Amino acid sequence: MPFHFRAPLYFTFLLLTACSQQQTLQGIFQKSTPHETYARRLRQTGLDQTALGRDWLAAADRALRDSLVVKLPFEETGYFAAERATAAAYRYQVREGETVRISLTMGAGTEARVFLDAFELDPDRAQPRPLTSADTTALSFSYVAEDDRQHLLRVQPELLRTGRFTLRIQRAPSLGFPVHGKNDVAVGSFWGVDRDGGARRHEGIDIFAKRGTPAVAAVAGYITRVNETPRGGKVVWLADTEHSQHIYYAHLDRQLVQAGQQVKAGDTLGLIGNTGNARTTPPHLHFGIYRGGRGAIDPFPFVRRADASPAAPSTAPERLGQWVRVKDKQADLRRGPLAKQATVAGVTRNTALLVVGSQADWYRVQRPDGQLGYIPARAVVPAAASLRNLALPVATDLYALPQTGSATLDSLPARSQVAVLGEFRGFRLVRSAAGTIGWLAGSDS
Repeated sequence: MPFHFRAPLYFTFLLLTACSQQQTLQGIFQKSTPHETYARRLRQTGLDQTALGRDWLAAADRALRDSLVVKLPFEETGYFAAERATAAAYRYQVREGETVRISLTMGAGTEARVFLDAFELDPDRAQPRPLTSADTTALSFSYVAEDDRQHLLRVQPELLRTGRFTLRIQRAPSLGFPVHGKNDVAVGSFWGVDRDGGARRHEGIDIFAKRGTPAVAAVAGYITRVNETPRGGKVVWLADTEHSQHIYYAHLDRQLVQAGQQVKAGDTLGLIGNTGNARTTPPHLHFGIYRGGRGAIDPFPFVRRADASPAAPSTAPERLGQWVRVKDKQADLRRGPLAKQATVAGVTRNTALLVVGSQADWYRVQRPDGQLGYIPARAVVPAAASLRNLALPVATDLYALPQTGSATLDSLPARSQVAVLGEFRGFRLVRSAAGTIGWLAGSDS
């Protein structure tokens, strides 16, 4: 909500921000995240009793319950304003074994701490489980997904700051590719397909390559077993102690390591062949991953290629922080930047929307009542090109929000000229002759 600055509050804010100027990156095992520390200082300094402080804490909580849905890889340029306490929350699907890379870069001239908090959403838990957190003015960090789940990233700036940021969320493998010179294009048989006429399922992936191609360590570790079995032929087992898992290499033509040997990522463990029950197939590596208490898991997300960089936005980033209005009779705010995403709210022609994010062919917008969602860029027009001009018949207050009792931005005398930019629930968004943008109650009559 809009906030009018007062000197004591602003000096309290300066004291608050001075408490922590360093970049910090905190993991799940630490007791207090940067966001939690900042929230605690808000309460200690009494800022939680101000309208903006309460809104900041409420926005942080609401973001965990009302996130927007995005598909990876994802990139968005976002905007935050000093007079409005908001938090952006992005929900995305991950697979076990994928590395999630998050990068936030502040726009030129923007000086602000921004808090990033990643959470795992578990249907069996009432609250999201914290994964990792950070705060800084330009950062990149990553973490490895431990389960097939939906994750949520909350992005929230400190109080009283205005600026832009660019957020990127991408996936990358957590292991190196186990066949020299190949990548996931060489995978010819995937996890879970039928084996032995449906009697069992494939517990790994098959990576095809010429006989004699090196099979290499996907991660540093030590060799626990080198032997030969009827099904796997010549096999090698590699213990990945960092991730508490065992990696299985099967159908090798030759084994070039010994049990107990320490290896580095990329070291040759053996040569590709078709031993064991693969004698009738072309040479390939059967690659499996096993975790204690769970058995075999799908190894493909661990080694799939990193996401390509997201497409550059085709929307107009200069509209960040500006008002647009709906040009069609009816439009939908979507939960994510895809036409198939669920609708979170409907909007009608001339509804005013604030642009707070820009990516691909969509804008992330905020309705005047605070509802966030995505709308196609083609569905809106800049509100700066006014709908009409209006002469006020009587002295009228210009409000910060389209609601009775909100803060007054200005008192306009009778016969003042205003430009009508948009509408919302019986209020009109206008621009005064002095350039102030705010809300007028009532109709034009």
